[in-house]
Amino acid sequence: MNGEKKKALITGVTGQDGAYLAKLLLEKNYDVFGIVRRTSTPNFWRLQEVNVLDKITLVSADMSDMASLSEAIHESKPDEIYNLAAQSFVGSSFDQPMQSVDVNGIALLRILEIVRKFNSKIRIYQASTSELYGDSVNFLHKDKSQNELTPFKPNSPYAVSKLIALELARVYRESYGMFVCNGILFNHESPLRGLEFVTRKITNEVAKIKLGLSNEIRLGNLDAQRDWGYAPEYVELMWRILQHHTPEDFVIATNETHSVREFVEEAFQTAGLDWKLFVRLDQQYKRPYEVPYLKGDYTKAKQVLGWEPKTKFKELVKIMVETDVQRWQRHLKGEIFAWDAINHPGHVKYLFRAKDK
Repeated sequence: MNGEKKKALITGVTGQDGAYLAKLLLEKNYDVFGIVRRTSTPNFWRLQEVNVLDKITLVSADMSDMASLSEAIHESKPDEIYNLAAQSFVGSSFDQPMQSVDVNGIALLRILEIVRKFNSKIRIYQASTSELYGDSVNFLHKDKSQNELTPFKPNSPYAVSKLIALELARVYRESYGMFVCNGILFNHESPLRGLEFVTRKITNEVAKIKLGLSNEIRLGNLDAQRDWGYAPEYVELMWRILQHHTPEDFVIATNETHSVREFVEEAFQTAGLDWKLFVRLDQQYKRPYEVPYLKGDYTKAKQVLGWEPKTKFKELVKIMVETDVQRWQRHLKGEIFAWDAINHPGHVKYLFRAKDK
C-alpha cells in the first residue's frame, strides 16, 4: 500500500452519501474503508451503481457495539472518519426512538472516545441535518433562511438524536482539541436515494406510471417545503470541511425552497403526465409532527470553502425521474440492474469481520 495515500473510514458506506463519498475519495487517491453492519444482509447496490464496490475495503462492524467499532478504527488506521451511518428516515424514528438515538447520537460518542484514546489527530466529519431547526423559524417568513447561528428546535426523535451528536462533536472539539466538524445538511437527493424518502418514492412511482406499471401514488403532506440539493455535490463539501485548517460547522444547502407539491408537479411534467390524475392523499403518510419549512443559507460554506451548489431544483428532479424510467425499462427488458442485484458479489474485499460476542 502506498504510504503517501490518505486513508478514510466511512460509516454508512452503503447509503446514498456513503456511495458518492467513496467514489469522490477514490478519485482523490484515498484508500477507502467502509463499515457495513455484521448482523444484516449487506445492501451493495449503490456501491455497484457508482462502480466502487471492488475498489474499497469493507469492515464488518456495528454502530451500537464499542468493541467492533474500536477494531474497525484500529485496523483501518484512518486519517479521516466520515460518520454517515444513521437511522435516517424521520418517520421511522417515531416508531423506533431508542434505536434512532443510539445509532444517530450515542454511536458518535463511541467513535469520539475510541479516537480520543487511539489517535486524537484523526479528523472526524459528523453528518448532521436541517431537521434540527424544526419549526424554530416562523413559517410565515418565507424569505427566512437557516444558518449556523439559527436556534435549533428539533421536533422528531430523529432530529433530537442528531442534536445529541452535534453537541457531542462540539464538546469534544472544545474540550480535547479534536478535529470534529458537523455538516448541517439540508435535504439532498439523487437516483441513489432510498424509496422510503418522499422524493425517490415520487420519481419511482412516476416512472412506473409512465410505463403502465402503476396507476396512482399515495402521499401525505404536499405543503411541506424543503431545500433540496444534489447529493454528489454535498459529499464534496463534506470532504472540503475536513481539509479546512480549523474544525468548524457548516450548513450545506441551496438557499431555495420548494414544496412537495412542486416536486410532484415537476416530476410528472418531466414524464409528460398530469399529476392530478394520479396523486391521492393518504393520512397514513403524514408525520405526527411535521417540519413545515426549511431553507438553508450556505453563505459560510461559500465564503470559507469556496463551495456552492450547481444543480438546480428542476434539473435534480429531471435526473431522478429519467434514471428511474431507465431502470424500469431495463427491468421490462429482463435485464438485471444494479439496484435490484443480488448483493453478494465474490470480489468484495473485507479487511476483517468483527467476531461475534
